[in-house]
Amino acid sequence: MQKNIICVACPMGCGVTVELDDNGSIVSVTGNTCKRGDAYARTEVTNPVRSLATTVKVEGGIFNVVPCKSAGALPKDKIFACMEVINSVSVKAPVKLGDVLVSDILGTGIDIVATNHCPVK
Repeated sequence: MQKNIICVACPMGCGVTVELDDNGSIVSVTGNTCKRGDAYARTEVTNPVRSLATTVKVEGGIFNVVPCKSAGALPKDKIFACMEVINSVSVKAPVKLGDVLVSDILGTGIDIVATNHCPVK
């Protein structure tokens, strides 16, 4: 079986083909022009991950929400479940840049951290 993907590891945007055997193991990666493309394709086919950027509700702050992001890459298949958790969270002001807003989201070992501050009203 073959999977065709567009590599986003660098600005080139190579079309990469990953050939898999019957067990789902990678046989070959072709079409990439750099080593990062090979690594990206292997990860994307076997264990796709994504960074997550969103907002969290703030109580008593000068803003109603504070921007945040995942401190690391999350499994792609858990992104929507992570958003459900994040949407249910509300933090109290003040919030400082780098504050952990959700610790170890869904047992992934990844924290959701504030990417800006939100002072008290």
